[in-house]
Amino acid sequence: QVQLVESGGGSVQAGTSLRLSCVASGYKFSSYCMAWFRQAPGKEREGVAGIDADGNTAYGDSMKGRFTISQDNLANTLYLQMNDLKPDDTAMYYCAAEGPFCPSAVVTGSRLVSRKFTYWGRGAQVTVSA
Repeated sequence: QVQLVESGGGSVQAGTSLRLSCVASGYKFSSYCMAWFRQAPGKEREGVAGIDADGNTAYGDSMKGRFTISQDNLANTLYLQMNDLKPDDTAMYYCAAEGPFCPSAVVTGSRLVSRKFTYWGRGAQVTVSA
């Protein structure tokens, strides 16, 4: 049974940093595509960053240069380092997984699409104040 558990959210001031973690269990972590999505109240779920089984990464346009996705295959953990946070980054952040045999295009296509990911965590709240 695939389980994803996020942690590391919180309330911070603009310009600071946070690192989210997602501990995965129940599957071979390194063979799946992994991603972070976020959803703010009244808005659609938005792709933040993704990483495929080969380590290729992709980012949403507003996150490029500020956010970094990475994973530790030995620890079965996905990370999202978020720097220079802005009030617009305020949202619930979700960890997502797709696999096994996830095509690279799920991550490296034109954009991250939430309906292409089967497994989801419960989310971690990030609140950024001005």
